[in-house]
Amino acid sequence: MLKTDVLVIGSSAAGLVAATTGKRIYPEKKVTVVTMMNKTLIPCGIPYVFGSVGSTDKDILPAEKMFDSAGITTIYDEAVSINRKSKSVQLKNGEEIIYDKLVIGTGSLPTKPGWLKGGDLINVFTVPKNKMYLDEMQSKLNGCQKVVTIGAGFIGVEMSDELTKAGKDVTLIEKLPNILGLAFDADVSVVAENILKERGVKIHTGISVKEIIGKEKVEGVLLENGEKIEADAVVLSLGYTPNIKLASDAGLPLTSLGFIRVDEYMRTEDTDIFAIGDCAEKRNFVTRKPSPIMLASTACAEARIAGMNLYKLSAIKTFSGTISIFATAIGNNGFGVAGLTETEAREEGFDIVTGVFEGIDRHPGTLKDAHKQFVKLIVGKEAGVILGGEVMGGLSIGELTNTIGIIIENRMTINSLLTAQIGTHPLLTASPAGYPLIKAAENASSKIMFAHAS
Repeated sequence: MLKTDVLVIGSSAAGLVAATTGKRIYPEKKVTVVTMMNKTLIPCGIPYVFGSVGSTDKDILPAEKMFDSAGITTIYDEAVSINRKSKSVQLKNGEEIIYDKLVIGTGSLPTKPGWLKGGDLINVFTVPKNKMYLDEMQSKLNGCQKVVTIGAGFIGVEMSDELTKAGKDVTLIEKLPNILGLAFDADVSVVAENILKERGVKIHTGISVKEIIGKEKVEGVLLENGEKIEADAVVLSLGYTPNIKLASDAGLPLTSLGFIRVDEYMRTEDTDIFAIGDCAEKRNFVTRKPSPIMLASTACAEARIAGMNLYKLSAIKTFSGTISIFATAIGNNGFGVAGLTETEAREEGFDIVTGVFEGIDRHPGTLKDAHKQFVKLIVGKEAGVILGGEVMGGLSIGELTNTIGIIIENRMTINSLLTAQIGTHPLLTASPAGYPLIKAAENASSKIMFAHAS
């Protein structure tokens, strides 16, 4: 029987950050991580394994090195049960670990709908965070030329682009009117869709797949309208389901969406057990409604909060809701979103205006790597609070998206942007006289002034 002060189950982004944060804040405590993966993948880098990166061996999170340098013990095994009464975790090898505090970071599993006929055929793949599976998938895809991706969220879009880059004939199918339709408003997603088409991906939107065709191996897909598309392989990118069996079997309450219920300190009903990452409950930062969003960045924020609050609660170190910060790149074009889209805000009943501006991310615009930069802000009309933002541009939009996320989390208003002092440089940023983020705020401000005047 082993004993530890803090036991973390899972070594992906959430588990890694929870363990290292816990050890940093409480250095006198013994921290142990149980993981089935002796090599942990960088979750967001998985699609690039199939094109730009070329191998899972080049997408490894240095978890083991970070654990060792922090003085954290790592056990490579599977946790099969939690006994809350004895405060112990049973491992698959028969070993038992006694804990004082437990952190569950069991992540999520790819969705594979039971209603989809043909889902069990050879060369039908999902995209799990599992190196062995992905290595085998990559090997099998090497012998395939025609690939159909079902689902045009971020993973589906990135997988399709990378497989096309690797020389495959790729068709992307999405039941919504546009790709990335759950993340962006149409004015942004249509631009992304056109760029993806220009890069060689065939796209079918507004249509669902009825079944995957084949006897033993994939031969194609049948759409609801009767159209058949030939394929040697199918990649299912239909979202992820929280991996909550371990917690559920231990009697920990779940939410209506199937996540482990937690409070703002990431504690479960059992105050000695925390849950973080894809398996843990989420609420939207703005609407306060339950959210199905699963992001590595969100998981890391939750993990830091859990790690800091293991033994001593802090009223200012809490997780107050997911802001849903997404970003992706298609070639040299970046797309980012934080908070509510215009569509979501209006559907929720917020009284809003939008501020938009398109400029250049370098000055002068004749610089070699200058790129157009579009910013759209979603602003509450009453107080000018920024509820969301969407950006398009070059690869520089990643940090701009994060900036908008910080603005939302701190409930800043457009006045805060109109009076903001910024640092600029011709080779690094847009002009201070035409900074797209501030110009979008000016546009929103004018609309609010006009609305109040009328």
